[in-house]
Amino acid sequence: MGDIDNRGAAPSDFVDARADGPGVVRVFEDDPAAPFYRLLSKLRAPVAMRDMMMAPVRACYRGEGLAIDPAELPPGAAQLYPQVSVSTLAVPSDAGPIRCECYAPPGDGPKPLMLYVHGGGFVVGRSEDTAYVTSRIAAENNVIVVSVNYRWAPEWPFPAGLDDCMAVLRWMRDRGADIGGDASRILVCGDSAGGNLAAAAPLRGREERISILAAVLLCPVTDFHFEEFPSFERLAPTGVVIDAAFMGFARGAYLTKLEQWRNPWASPALGDLNGYPRTLLVSGTADPLVDDNRAFADRLTAAGVEVTHFIGEAMPHGFYFFPGILKETDAAFAAIAKFLPAALQA
Repeated sequence: MGDIDNRGAAPSDFVDARADGPGVVRVFEDDPAAPFYRLLSKLRAPVAMRDMMMAPVRACYRGEGLAIDPAELPPGAAQLYPQVSVSTLAVPSDAGPIRCECYAPPGDGPKPLMLYVHGGGFVVGRSEDTAYVTSRIAAENNVIVVSVNYRWAPEWPFPAGLDDCMAVLRWMRDRGADIGGDASRILVCGDSAGGNLAAAAPLRGREERISILAAVLLCPVTDFHFEEFPSFERLAPTGVVIDAAFMGFARGAYLTKLEQWRNPWASPALGDLNGYPRTLLVSGTADPLVDDNRAFADRLTAAGVEVTHFIGEAMPHGFYFFPGILKETDAAFAAIAKFLPAALQA
């Protein structure tokens, strides 16, 4: 199953490995300031501020240099859900092949298809990081989850990541049967920055005639004017999982122009939500984005959309990531398992 579209695709060919995006800093010899830049390159490395910030962010996110006793780690997805098969897909797009991991539960018959979009502030992250989430959703809900590795900012700013998600959705619509899926039952899901991309997908999908039955949004950012929300003002200055400093950096990396903050493909809460698919939001009261999520739920409700909002008391951003640590994790997945059957029967 996983070899359908990835024959001949090398890891360096995938779009998330491309380092030639419009956000890459380039210095040209005919630039009048080139002598100044050459001197800077001898005094500091890398030269550009964004590159200085990105290297440690990505290294720390991957836990480079850290050693942990395996006994302290919760069991992994493969151990918990051995019945879920995992394969690699190379989905074609105008930018090149997009690496996706396909999480398929056992059993015959066309199954609903879910696009999953990982988080990481638009600047880091990969499908492997969310294997527990995607495996559990696949196993508990009998859906095939296609987890997309989209291009990162700042090398690839808005809307490159969303472009990649839409390319995968088009592939799911047109070729989903090749992986045992039912292309008439497509869902979207994402966490954090991936929740933003998943929330934007139905708005853009409307224009591209891609039918999406439901959205499951885990601690998403839905409005890039996040400083306007009381929970952000109260919790973000000293946030543990995300904070004001990182959110400002992530926004600047992804959205390079002020006008993009208001673009519904970036801030879906500001779009036309009439006809938006039924939605499950998962949030925590200790997450700076909880009021953003509440406001999005209110806007959806005002537009006549059926909304379920699960809020974990005292839970931080991303509290659903690890098994066996918090009881609210199981409650969040139970909310997903309750929500999806009704959405699929609609």
